[in-house]
Amino acid sequence: MDDTAGFKADIAFHLDSLSLCFIFIITFVGFLIHLYSAEFMYNEEGYSRFFAYMNLFVGSMLTLVLADNLLLLYLGWEGVGLCSYLLIGFWYKEPANDYAARKAFTITRIGDTAMIIALFILYYKFRYFKHSRPNAQGSCTMGCRFKDCHYHCFVPARCALGKSAQLPLQTWLPDAMAGPSPVSALIHAATMVTAGVYLIARTNVLFSLSPFAQTLVAVIGTLTLVIAGLSALTQHDIKRVLAYSTISQIGYMFLALGVGAFSAGIFIL
Repeated sequence: MDDTAGFKADIAFHLDSLSLCFIFIITFVGFLIHLYSAEFMYNEEGYSRFFAYMNLFVGSMLTLVLADNLLLLYLGWEGVGLCSYLLIGFWYKEPANDYAARKAFTITRIGDTAMIIALFILYYKFRYFKHSRPNAQGSCTMGCRFKDCHYHCFVPARCALGKSAQLPLQTWLPDAMAGPSPVSALIHAATMVTAGVYLIARTNVLFSLSPFAQTLVAVIGTLTLVIAGLSALTQHDIKRVLAYSTISQIGYMFLALGVGAFSAGIFIL
């Protein structure tokens, strides 16, 4: 793609060990959920529409984890958010389902707003979009020093909270169980709530240069795993129990990422 006033964003994909791990989860678990859905949703109205949404969801998540740069990652990020709204509110004739879909969409918009702000900051300050690694001097390849990252890279941490249902943006996930059971399984196991984990792991260069941002992630993960685990004990709906359990487990991943154990965080996943 040609430069425009010095700006260049390629539509390109990159496969590495981190992407491969997420691709396996998305495709393998997604395949099982699709297989189950074929029978589960057979007599439901909007059968074709359901699978169109499901496949768009999986395609958006694959775009997110395979993107070669943060701008293309953002395309997949927003695609996942749109599809979650469509799937959670699939049975839109029920007011409760429509409310749950709007709640999930609205809360995740908060994190998505932080995401677009982070993209502006990263490009304006560091001319950074492509995934990069630190050089021998301990600075990012886009030219920022530790002290600069210390003040700016906490913004990507805020982006991950909405998608991964972490404190204080965790309330949408229990209500998201209003959608069909295969949708709940897809959101929990294969895609949406792991997007924030992937974002932090992918931008580990920035986080490793900022103790403030890493500490923030670790603290949020710790609070979330405790609060969500205790909340699960008070639930009577099994789907809400699983929702809070998922939030708690993602909290463990955030804790691992926040203390710099990026490989351990992915291992938990």
